[in-house]
Amino acid sequence: MTLRAFNIISIVAICTLTACQTEASSITSQRSTLFTAPWNSGIDRSEPGFHTQKIDTNTLVIRQSLHKTFEAPFLYLIFGDDRVLLIDTGVKGGGLRIEIDRQIDNWLLANGREKIALTVMHSHGHADHVGGDTSFAKRPYTEIVGHSPTAIANFFSIEAWPSGSASYDLGGRIVDILPTPGHHPSHVMVFDRATHILFSGDTIYPGKLYFQCSKLDEFRATIDKVATFASANDVQWLLGGHIEMKASPGATFRASKKAAETNIYWNYLCRLSAIFRPD
Repeated sequence: MTLRAFNIISIVAICTLTACQTEASSITSQRSTLFTAPWNSGIDRSEPGFHTQKIDTNTLVIRQSLHKTFEAPFLYLIFGDDRVLLIDTGVKGGGLRIEIDRQIDNWLLANGREKIALTVMHSHGHADHVGGDTSFAKRPYTEIVGHSPTAIANFFSIEAWPSGSASYDLGGRIVDILPTPGHHPSHVMVFDRATHILFSGDTIYPGKLYFQCSKLDEFRATIDKVATFASANDVQWLLGGHIEMKASPGATFRASKKAAETNIYWNYLCRLSAIFRPD
């Protein structure tokens, strides 16, 4: 989405798309032209466990199959000269290590290289974003970043959490690590200076946005921080962790029974917290 659409989604995120409030009555959207093909829909049961598309030769987007998980998270693979960054590892199982190794091998062959270091990080610590970590535990030339605020701050040398930020050099390509708690205490966004893409995890994406009701002020502060950052850094695209909306503005995909039950559970907890919240 463009910066204009990003600003609209930012406002919607604060006002309406939460587990504590009602959905927006109307949302302005703009069809993405970033990808050359539609994403696998899950209709074909023979579709692969992961679907990969290139933004360019050094920037790959990978979606986990809807047959594995209704979450169908997006993962991101960003190549620099010295290392490649993987953002999120999806739901456990499904063969992510095989897909990542294949994509890295293809890149190495195309660039006449024998090896490149891999850094595995996460937008946040929910299970659908860290499930594939174990498959990389013994992989050569690989570092796995923890998914607590302390682990992230220590690895990227973020001096003040969550107000601070840090840059990470992949070798001729720098990304910025932006703490954005609210949806999850350890949530971060990653801004790629080369493509002007902000990888926004589960804090902002086209769908219903969730945060703990007690974290409303924290989530609002995060959205303000992201809006300020976007204005100052020419954010041209925002890519999140999921897609929940159809091409028609405001229309969401039907949730699975499990997802619907989860939503009911969190709404119930939110109402209880509002009733029993101390003055």
